Amino acid sequence: MSKIQVLDQNTINQIAAGEVIDRPASIVKELLENAIDAGATMITVEIKDGGTSLIRITDNGSGIEKEDIQVAFLRHSTSKIKTALDLVTVSSLGFRGEALSSIAAVCQVELITKVQEDLTGIRYKIEGGKEKLMEEIGAPEGTTFIVRNIFFNTPARRKFLKTPQTETGYISDIIEKIALSHPDISIHFISNGQTKIHTAGNGNLKDVIYSVYGKDITDNLIEIHEENDFMKMDGFIGKPIISRGNRNCETYFINGRYIKSNIINKSIEDGYKFILMQHKYPFCVLNFEIPSELLDVNVHPAKMELRFRKAEAIYPWIMENLHDALLEKPNIIDVVLEETKEEKEEKISVPEPFEFHRKEQQQEALDRRTVYQPKTTVQEVQQVAKPYATGKINRPFETPKEEEKVVTPEKSVENAAPLQQKLSDVYDSFLTAPAKPKHKLIGQVFDTYWIIEYDNKMYIIDQHAAHEKVMFEQFMEKLQKKEVHTQMMSQPIILSLSMTEADLLNRYLDKFIEIGFEIESFGGQDFAVRGVPSDLYSLNSEDVLMEIIDNLSAEAGKMVPDMVTDKIASMSCKAAVKGNNLLTPAEMDALVDQLLQLENPYNCPHGRPTIITMSKYELDKKFKRIV
Repeated sequence: MSKIQVLDQNTINQIAAGEVIDRPASIVKELLENAIDAGATMITVEIKDGGTSLIRITDNGSGIEKEDIQVAFLRHSTSKIKTALDLVTVSSLGFRGEALSSIAAVCQVELITKVQEDLTGIRYKIEGGKEKLMEEIGAPEGTTFIVRNIFFNTPARRKFLKTPQTETGYISDIIEKIALSHPDISIHFISNGQTKIHTAGNGNLKDVIYSVYGKDITDNLIEIHEENDFMKMDGFIGKPIISRGNRNCETYFINGRYIKSNIINKSIEDGYKFILMQHKYPFCVLNFEIPSELLDVNVHPAKMELRFRKAEAIYPWIMENLHDALLEKPNIIDVVLEETKEEKEEKISVPEPFEFHRKEQQQEALDRRTVYQPKTTVQEVQQVAKPYATGKINRPFETPKEEEKVVTPEKSVENAAPLQQKLSDVYDSFLTAPAKPKHKLIGQVFDTYWIIEYDNKMYIIDQHAAHEKVMFEQFMEKLQKKEVHTQMMSQPIILSLSMTEADLLNRYLDKFIEIGFEIESFGGQDFAVRGVPSDLYSLNSEDVLMEIIDNLSAEAGKMVPDMVTDKIASMSCKAAVKGNNLLTPAEMDALVDQLLQLENPYNCPHGRPTIITMSKYELDKKFKRIV
């Protein structure tokens, strides 16, 4: 056995640094958090070569007292806590005492700082944990850290760094998160001499989102302000149109600190589940305020993982509030035809022969273009729609006879007047019972899409997505009310499964029975399917069942409620009328009536839109009737 050695202090510091400093982004995070804790309102971060050769962070905070500078670079030194009990309630960001010590252990560090009371500042240099210089100099109030040559004394660790571009990306991500969590602080990020981020520090979160993500994201946000007796939620969530293919844009903070939490991730994504396509993730920037006694944050070197009490109450509260916020917004996608370069440059109106375009008519067109925001709640709309929405159509769709059609001729020049919207129209939207009699069914295109005219707009319905959503909602309602019916089969289907497949079927057998399958063991790894959900009787039941089992094997460990919902969505998709299938006007009218009954008729179970719309204004503009 080798002789046990006591490590020297330099080696101890480098090992500790490995727990805290793994790349330049870690240094930026620690120093930024220290600047915020020092009360800074302006912070500039400048890097070169992805932070590997230079990191300079300047703030206008309170500075560091001269007698505290050397102590600050010792391990386990901090101004935030005195005893272990303080760990429970610490609310500042950069509390861990080994941060500066760890940075100094593997970098060349220069500190310039000045407190308000002193006439001069202090310049302090430390390299590889060894003090090199300490002197008085002229300096502005605040602190500047200059960090050069990360891992200069541990070249083996330096080899594990990525390219400068990749390391810059890691740093940018950290700075974006901190800027979003502190909109009251102006943050300026410079990489290789170029400004990448510059926030105003005016306290407006939406302005920071614009600086970080741009106009398209900022134009599609929903503001959130909710509170209960143990937590508060503020910020913005994105409309489904700006969803992403990964979780990179799910940003949330607890008491101003960027945190990762499986419970919060789950609650946010489930709040969007009814409206997003599968494998799409929402955009959000949310801050949660939770009493510190309910949190245990400082349990991980990266301080990004979270444990807290009342977890069982947090999930449903977040999910339901986000779900309700999304429901309150119209979810029919408004299609805008893009202008060509020539159209954008065109500034004059092009009137029809014998027409004269007055300012009032142009204002009318602009009024039509305005996206309608209904003020009624979903519950109120459903209450109005209930007497009309029977689920079955008792009247065939009838195309109005020629003499019954209401023709609205264009107004003459002398009688032209701006459009005055009636008060009753304000409370109507396309899929409500009062609006239904005003629908003008134009017809079907490509044997897939139906066009309906209503309120100076053209609505286009995807028959497959719409029917799929109707079937899904009806099936889920039956499941909730325990009214799912089983259709018994004259000849049972015998499934011969592998050991893994048989194990999965046995494990979730009660769930299959719950959604309408009747399955029993047939000996060994064979199973007899004697009944299937009545709504799916027309499908190839063996294919549906095997697809569900195959998906289960690929989704091991997924929560059972999600599994059931996903499988019902998949079955609804298979059972729904497909594109390229010719429907009659009566069938289409019946489908619209069924959509009226749904809480959210605007998206299929996989998140695809069921309806899009285009305004008369956009068509008039495209045909140059107005400019």
